[in-house]
Amino acid sequence: MKTILYFSYGSNMSTPRLTHRAPSARAITGARLHGHRLMFHKKSSDNSGKCDIQHTNNDMDFVYGVVFEITVTEKAGLDRIEGVGIGYDEKNVAVHTHQGEILNVVTYYAINIDPELKPYEWYKEHIVRGACEHGLPAEYVNTITAIESMPDPDTSRHERELSIYRQHVQGRK
Repeated sequence: MKTILYFSYGSNMSTPRLTHRAPSARAITGARLHGHRLMFHKKSSDNSGKCDIQHTNNDMDFVYGVVFEITVTEKAGLDRIEGVGIGYDEKNVAVHTHQGEILNVVTYYAINIDPELKPYEWYKEHIVRGACEHGLPAEYVNTITAIESMPDPDTSRHERELSIYRQHVQGRK
């Protein structure tokens, strides 16, 4: 089956979250994308801010993330979930792995932004869990943790979003 390399820098860094959306997803390596910075300004249908990689043209700016291999057919499904053409679009980028390799990967970037938005707490937790899971630098994780977030007024959505971690742990028993 044909696969692609996908660079995740947001909530899809969390393997339980991504494999819920694309079961074939397999983490390959941590990586860094230069000339971009992590923002939480992508407009979402739930009125919160989601992640974006804002292009800065400054090589000193970078975003850490995880390279996953997923099947092409599941990538099409992930495109629908991510709202390609509505909230995100995709682009090919070169990332630097922790091993010093350069990989050409596909990633998403926001096309509908609002700089006033903040992420929900559960969304930020997906990102922090994914960053820790894949051993991204502690300083970078601390930067994400320090991002101001807000409680989701829909408490059932909050519970539903984070329930995948309980299911993941139960599935390993």
